[in-house]
Amino acid sequence: QVQLVESGGGLVQPGGSLRLSCAASGSMFNTFAVGWFRQAPGKQRESVAITTNGGSTNYASSVKGRFTISRDNAKNTVYLQMNSLKAEDTAVYYCYASVPLSGERWGQGTQVTVSS
Repeated sequence: QVQLVESGGGLVQPGGSLRLSCAASGSMFNTFAVGWFRQAPGKQRESVAITTNGGSTNYASSVKGRFTISRDNAKNTVYLQMNSLKAEDTAVYYCYASVPLSGERWGQGTQVTVSS
């Protein structure tokens, strides 16, 4: 059973940066599509960034040019580098994995708050 554990959230001022990490248990991480979603209060969960097992990436238009997703298959970890943060980026950020023959997995979420 694949489990995902996020870290790196917190409080940051507008214009600042944070890096989120998500460590996956188990094996075959290199076969997963992985990514990040977020959910702000009163809003639906939305996709932020996804990277496939082939290395393709897809970003929400609202974060393109500011956020970068990357993965280290040797460490079973996916990262989200967030720069030029805005108040509207405030949300709970969830790590996501699509595990072949097993389905979707979600982390517990980490709070990101952008405020002065």
